Amino acid sequence: MNKYLLGGLLLLISSCIYAQRIAGSVNEQEPQTKNLKPITGANVYWAGTTQAAATDENGRFSIPRSAQSVLLVVSFVGFRNDTIKIGQESELQVVLQNDQTLDEVTVRAGNTSIDRVSPHQTEIITTRALAKAACCNLSESFETNASVSVSYADAVTGSKQIQMLGLNGTYIQTNVENIPSIRGLASTFGLNFVPGTWIQSIDVGKGAGSVVNGYESMTGQINVELQKPDTQEKLYLNTYVNNFGRGEVNLNLAHQLNKKWSTGLLTHGSTLRNRIDKNGDGFLDLPLYTQYNAINRWKYQGDKLMAQFGVKALYEDRLGGQKSFEREMKGTTQAYGFGAKVNRYEFFSKIARLFPEQPYKGLGLILNASIHDSKSHFGLNNYDGTQKTLYGNLIYQSIIGNTNHSYKAGISYMLDNYDELYKDIRLKRNESVPGAFFEYTYNHLDKFVMVAGGRVDFHNLYGTQWTPRLHLKYSLTDQTTLRASAGRGFRVSNPLAEYYGNLVSSRNVLFREAIRPEVSWNYGASITQEFKIGEMSGNFIMDFYRTDFENQLVADMEDPRYIRFYNLEGKAYANSFQAEANLTPIKRLELKLAYRLFDVKQTIRDVYDQNTLQPRMMVSRDRVLFNAGYALPYDKWKFDATVQWNGKKRLPYMGHVPDHHVATDLTSTWAPSFYNFNAQITRTFPKWDIYLGGENLANFRQKDPIMGASEPFGQHFDAGMAWGPVAGRMIYAGMRYKIVR
Repeated sequence: MNKYLLGGLLLLISSCIYAQRIAGSVNEQEPQTKNLKPITGANVYWAGTTQAAATDENGRFSIPRSAQSVLLVVSFVGFRNDTIKIGQESELQVVLQNDQTLDEVTVRAGNTSIDRVSPHQTEIITTRALAKAACCNLSESFETNASVSVSYADAVTGSKQIQMLGLNGTYIQTNVENIPSIRGLASTFGLNFVPGTWIQSIDVGKGAGSVVNGYESMTGQINVELQKPDTQEKLYLNTYVNNFGRGEVNLNLAHQLNKKWSTGLLTHGSTLRNRIDKNGDGFLDLPLYTQYNAINRWKYQGDKLMAQFGVKALYEDRLGGQKSFEREMKGTTQAYGFGAKVNRYEFFSKIARLFPEQPYKGLGLILNASIHDSKSHFGLNNYDGTQKTLYGNLIYQSIIGNTNHSYKAGISYMLDNYDELYKDIRLKRNESVPGAFFEYTYNHLDKFVMVAGGRVDFHNLYGTQWTPRLHLKYSLTDQTTLRASAGRGFRVSNPLAEYYGNLVSSRNVLFREAIRPEVSWNYGASITQEFKIGEMSGNFIMDFYRTDFENQLVADMEDPRYIRFYNLEGKAYANSFQAEANLTPIKRLELKLAYRLFDVKQTIRDVYDQNTLQPRMMVSRDRVLFNAGYALPYDKWKFDATVQWNGKKRLPYMGHVPDHHVATDLTSTWAPSFYNFNAQITRTFPKWDIYLGGENLANFRQKDPIMGASEPFGQHFDAGMAWGPVAGRMIYAGMRYKIVR
């Protein structure tokens, strides 16, 4: 009996030992400061088994002890594997060493990279990549990116629009630190409201995004991470000026109050006061403007609690139109003028409950409240809009059994109050949308990853909405990765804000019916191949995505007298193919070559109310991008050049239609293809950077970007058909200065 008791006791002790977990952190040592920096997404597994875990955003991991192995392997791309023989340890601190054979891939290609761990097709744009161009704001952050293109929405207001997968930016969910931000009325100028020096990194994800962040992602997600209060740079100053007369000053301050508290202040001021009319049409090529923008943020970092909160404030004043227009002429026919004043205020907070002994577990709460107020005028017409938004997202994450199976679940709430007035058109609505979501992740040694998620949202105006999404990643080899995704998207459009530039015209705005929400399905697949041949390293990426619409807002401008808004009847789709190669042929030389092909069509009603499938206007069928960057040792001098070729795009009929005449033959035209050349040189000192560059160096300008410019109050005036550069060549210079802790 005693033998059985002793055997049972030994078995119990053995089971308890093996039931224990090994926890710890995985870090890298920064070469200059020697500080430890956490590595996110490192693999931790028991040798000879399939029992594995991955490090979280703080570099932490936790894995059960194994009965089959005592050798714990820690690996991450670009670092040497570390194999540790585990005894009685329960807490580890692992510091991985750089693998020198991969320096060209992990360091020099760090300008932009594909997230190897994520099943989402995600490109990460770093501050190093942003510094390759002037990057004065978010809209200018994609000049060297092949997936996102940026263009002016019209020839007067200066508003910009982005495109991804052949559709405009309203179909991209654009977040700032995982908070839906550039949406609604902010979609007009919102890209100009995020200064480039505030940006820490940009994640560009193609296809339907995660259900955790909401239901509005239809063609992709862009998440912007801003500079944090505990950044290594306690002072960062950037100044900028160009030959058009635009000047900017950006000052970032960060202060560590104590071990747990830090605070930061991000400020921005910019202005353009020169009246420029290079094409001689009597209209300013660029609007005059002044913008003040600031964020004050605080961060608390404890063992079991992390919190960030802050406030944002923005004021912008724009003035454009005819060169002779002054503000006191508003509302008269003395000269055609455009004006816009925007006031935006925002509060945000992010609170996370940490579990140091269970790092795979977490509870986070995101809260955001904003007020966006804009007042605009176009000639004799006024457009005023106000949006008040309250957003909350509660997220819980944990594992099911082991770290191969993890999940995120939570609830969210979005409250939007809109009030818009354009001429005699009043658009008011109050959206109240509570929702819940669940997302399951299966990860087998990072070789195969599946993320399956769904959310249900209860829209007070449009009923219950179900949003399923699926993402898959499979690594054929260490160098070859396949990805696939599918998902549904849902959004409520804001026609006047989204087609703001087209209001600078004599067109009459007609709503043919009540506008329903837009609903789409997106499907896509990609392959990423990394390689190293001798001294040359790089990768090749090829992807294809298709977006099908169940309903889409149709902004019909085929008749030059009207903008007609109505719901889709028939087909609307966008096919996108892209091939991209990134090479490092020799040390410190980076090359990027990409080709993109779009097939985008939409059903439009003709004058006889018959539906016809037409290529979507203002979308280039083809685009080629080439970028080359070279740096001398220690980045003392850096040279960067970009060439973009934009293919032809369809324009609606822009001829004259006699009064009281039925437009029966409205033949569309095609804008020609054109090249755009950008370049920059940077000289780096220990604390200083001085840069000089130029955009549109070939000085290409669209001929006659404004129809009927000589009679802006006439029936044939239209400034909303800008398809190319308006202002011509731009030369700029700037300085960056920083003080590191």
